Amino acid sequence: MGEFRVLTDGSGDIPQEVIKARGIEVINFFVMLGSGEYLQQGVDIGDDEFYEWMVTHPGVYPKSSTPSTQDYLRAFTEIAEAGDKAIVLCITEKFSNSYQTACIALDLLREDYPDAQITVINSMVNTVLQGLMVLEACNMRDAGVPYETAVERIYEIRPTGRIFFTIGSMDYLAAGGRIGRLAGKVSSVLGIRPVITLKEGEIFPSGVCRGRGKSLDKTINVAREYLRENFSAGEPLSIAVGYGYDYNEAAEFQGRIVALLDELGIAHGDIPIRLISSVIAVHTGPFPLGIGVLRKARLDK
Repeated sequence: MGEFRVLTDGSGDIPQEVIKARGIEVINFFVMLGSGEYLQQGVDIGDDEFYEWMVTHPGVYPKSSTPSTQDYLRAFTEIAEAGDKAIVLCITEKFSNSYQTACIALDLLREDYPDAQITVINSMVNTVLQGLMVLEACNMRDAGVPYETAVERIYEIRPTGRIFFTIGSMDYLAAGGRIGRLAGKVSSVLGIRPVITLKEGEIFPSGVCRGRGKSLDKTINVAREYLRENFSAGEPLSIAVGYGYDYNEAAEFQGRIVALLDELGIAHGDIPIRLISSVIAVHTGPFPLGIGVLRKARLDK
């Protein structure tokens, strides 16, 4: 299966069947509902259950917590003892300390295994885009691309990653400190929906609209501009739709993305629809919808 293993934290929104089929190892996050103990994502609480809770508890804001140093150290120790190599892709450090925690664990590991060949990478992305990057690492692994070369190529494609998305309201971003609380309250009263771009590891405003329909139109227009300027016809492209509570809305949006790519003459295969995990939904609320875009990695050796 190649000369290195692929690990990621739980921010990548990769379905369990894909994780199993592609041999991906995941270090889970934790989430807390309104109060109580932190629950391990995918173990103590599923994403569907989490969304149902959010929809039935409006105005109550859940929290998330990163994997611990021990969680990472446990996984890294097993890799080192097996004599394996590994690439570890973590959520952007602008959103979480998962990357720093993994780096601390790697430093601790090297006290006993100084020659461990494990590379921890700040993906500078999250959610479905992080999942796309993880799958690019898997593609290189399965194609026999050497470990060091694969690391270099992840850094090559990383700057091309973008997420274009909208959300149901700004309330959850405000509660999590991503925007001012006053802005969140005002937007809710006025029915304003933001359009947001993730690039360079953090989120940037790309406009605001009144109503869901207009915010989705704006999301597609912002994506169109980026794709037209940065991708040529026939250029390898990896893309996925990310959604929250409403799958039917996501399926309709996927059709619009297919039409957009066809309009631009950009080749594409199937465009997966990925459920955005509880770790991200803590900040977006139950109704995020958008796309992740990433240039594919070269598979030559």
